[in-house]
Amino acid sequence: MDHPIQTDYLRWIVLLPLLGAAANGLLGATLQKKIGKWAISLFACAPVLISFLLSLKALLDLLALKPEERFLIDRLYPWLSLGSLHVDVAFWIDPLSTVMILVVTGIGGLIHVYSTGYMHEDKSYWRYFAFLNLFTFAMLLLVTGDNLLLMFVGWEGVGLCSYALIGFWYHDHVNTRAGNKAFIVNRVGDFGFVLGIFLIFWSLDQQGHGTVVFREIEKFASLMKGQEIWGVGVVTLATLFLFIGATGKSAQIPLHVWLPDAMQGPTPVSALIHAATMVTAGVYMVSRLHFLYSAAPETLMVVAVVGMATALFSATIALAQNDIKRVLAYSTVSQLGYMFLAAGVAAYGAAIFHLMTHAFFKACLFLGSGSVIHAMGGEQDMRKMGGLRHAMPYTFWTFAIAVLAIAGTPLTAGFFSKDEILWQAFSSPHSSPLLWVLGVTGAGLTAFYMFRQFFLVFFGECRADSHTRAHLHESPKAMVMPLVLLAIGSIAAGWIGLPSIFGGSRFAEWLEPVFGAHHEAHGPAALEEILMVVSVGVAALGFYLAYLMYYKSRLAPERFSSLAGGLLYRLFYNKYYIDEIYQFFFVGGTLLLARIGAWIDRYIIDFIVDGSAKTTAFISWFNGLFDNHVVDWLVNKIADTTFEAGDKFRKVQTGNINGYLYVILGAVLLAMIVKLRYWS
Repeated sequence: MDHPIQTDYLRWIVLLPLLGAAANGLLGATLQKKIGKWAISLFACAPVLISFLLSLKALLDLLALKPEERFLIDRLYPWLSLGSLHVDVAFWIDPLSTVMILVVTGIGGLIHVYSTGYMHEDKSYWRYFAFLNLFTFAMLLLVTGDNLLLMFVGWEGVGLCSYALIGFWYHDHVNTRAGNKAFIVNRVGDFGFVLGIFLIFWSLDQQGHGTVVFREIEKFASLMKGQEIWGVGVVTLATLFLFIGATGKSAQIPLHVWLPDAMQGPTPVSALIHAATMVTAGVYMVSRLHFLYSAAPETLMVVAVVGMATALFSATIALAQNDIKRVLAYSTVSQLGYMFLAAGVAAYGAAIFHLMTHAFFKACLFLGSGSVIHAMGGEQDMRKMGGLRHAMPYTFWTFAIAVLAIAGTPLTAGFFSKDEILWQAFSSPHSSPLLWVLGVTGAGLTAFYMFRQFFLVFFGECRADSHTRAHLHESPKAMVMPLVLLAIGSIAAGWIGLPSIFGGSRFAEWLEPVFGAHHEAHGPAALEEILMVVSVGVAALGFYLAYLMYYKSRLAPERFSSLAGGLLYRLFYNKYYIDEIYQFFFVGGTLLLARIGAWIDRYIIDFIVDGSAKTTAFISWFNGLFDNHVVDWLVNKIADTTFEAGDKFRKVQTGNINGYLYVILGAVLLAMIVKLRYWS
């Protein structure tokens, strides 16, 4: 790791989608008008697919190296050099980032192709793909950046693009509100992420090794031991701050509220955000910094508990939702909880394995739901669907495979990855059997709500209106082919990570250079088999209940929704009133503070300012009055008196010599009289 191989093609994995975004963003409107939408599709899809091919080349290059030497780097140029901080724009490829770039470019590329059919009638076709390419660039930057600052640029980039894509149809106020919500909630988490970065750099800088480069942080991480702030270890505090960022980006309690509302965007956007890119960023970040999290057992426990709580919490909400995309949204939040459960018990390989398999079946589910919505003329309420399997056979079968995978059906990708998480939750020294019990419970709930959705959408009588029924149709090939490929991946992807009882996981071996050969827990094969059978049995029970309720109609859903006087159902349906609570305390509180500030400004600040102005005006008026009627009167009076006196004295100056002689004579006589009187 000290001397990774320098290569120059890695930059193009990241930069090609940026070039596509620039082409469509700057020239897209003209190209769409003069050449056609096929040019937009070419500039959008080709860069991502080429990035995927380059990612495959990176995979092959790594496979050609010894496991302990599987690291590639591409340095572009020095970025920052401030004091002891030296950061390059450099892209780092190792087994972990290779998994991520293959997921982002592979599944992201399929979503791009699907979008050419789904968005073909949209007037802002060019703008959609410009943002979609920019989103892909930001995610690739996040997972390939060799330092925390470059990761943070990508981290913020996907947040910005999600805001633009969720609110893409901005003429509808509901969409813009959802985009704003995603942006604001993520900023709350990102504040914690920034604090974590600062704390890591400050702590290492105190030891003379200030850095934000991942491999250097790992090298000097031991120097952070023993350092404390506020009586808390620096490593613990830094990892908690970073996890706050992860709860925002990966929609964990309490910052999960933005993700279900992200459904307001176009369905391919939902698939991209929920399956392959943005929401997995937090899981990737924790896994990338696994050496810090493993050194902070308190933080690991927080990660595991929050992950498990989120998985159960979201699964219960999904039970009662009727919007086809909203069910999948809460399913994503729940599955992310499982990934954090794995990371929290230090089973980072299991977390990344589930991240990879989940990308296949969740993208298939979202794109399948988009195909259904496309056929239903925009309808998303499952209560108005039903019987669609006859009109949409490709969508039906691909959706069925993805449902089987997410429910943990044996031999599917979801079965292998979820079983690995549950096994690690039971056997890891960082875990407890309670987490396993809760995890298995969540697996049963997942099977129930996913098969509930499956039966409501594709079986029974079609409950749509006559106009919609008359126009039901399968989606075009551009939408169907990605579904087929994702369905194949929903089965095949899991086989590279077989449990140890089946001979060992090639996926775990692939990640050994990053996480270590013996990082995750192992136990008796018989015990693992028993736990596997139990988890499959619980999932089968969830399927059977959904089958009885929504396929055979032998159990009325009302019997369950009326439990405890309907309290549980209302809680699940209304999402535990979390949005209302946040609206009251945070949004309402902010608005209240704004109103109080406005009142203070209007009635106190303005009173002081206006009072000062009025006082000044009064003093000015009084000064004017005094000046006009006193000062001016005195000045004028003195002037008039002086004028009158001058006028009278002027008459003495006649110019007549006789008059002057008489005056002199009179003055002399007066002087003589005075002298005689006072001096005699």
